[in-house]
Amino acid sequence: MSKLWKTTARILPALLLTAAGSLGLQAQAQGQIPPMHEKGAVQYSCGGIGKDESTAMRAAMKDYPLSLLFAAKDGEYLADVSVDIQSSQASAQFVAGGPVCLIKLPAGSYKVTATSKDGQSHSQSVTTGKSAHSLDFRF
Repeated sequence: MSKLWKTTARILPALLLTAAGSLGLQAQAQGQIPPMHEKGAVQYSCGGIGKDESTAMRAAMKDYPLSLLFAAKDGEYLADVSVDIQSSQASAQFVAGGPVCLIKLPAGSYKVTATSKDGQSHSQSVTTGKSAHSLDFRF
């Protein structure tokens, strides 16, 4: 057996394991929900950029008391929308890093105001508690 063949035979399994591990990490990263952020009693995750992440977030909407969706009137999804959630139970202000936000918050009545980058604001009221609610904001 040549020296090159012996070296290749020793290194090849390690290279294959490394490549397989890398593919596994890529598959794991696809379709995951971005990390949660916390503002007082409100926790939120905003994202939905790209098909895999959008699909994962939309599938998870049923598991959160409140979800928000931001889009232009023509249907194009929007990011960088300022969000203001207010009630006597909890409040939070943040900028949505994607068109979908999944929100955990105490049961209660809330006023949610979303403001687009060009300054358009829309407000909606919602009462959370027994089931998941979704608010759709179109600018």
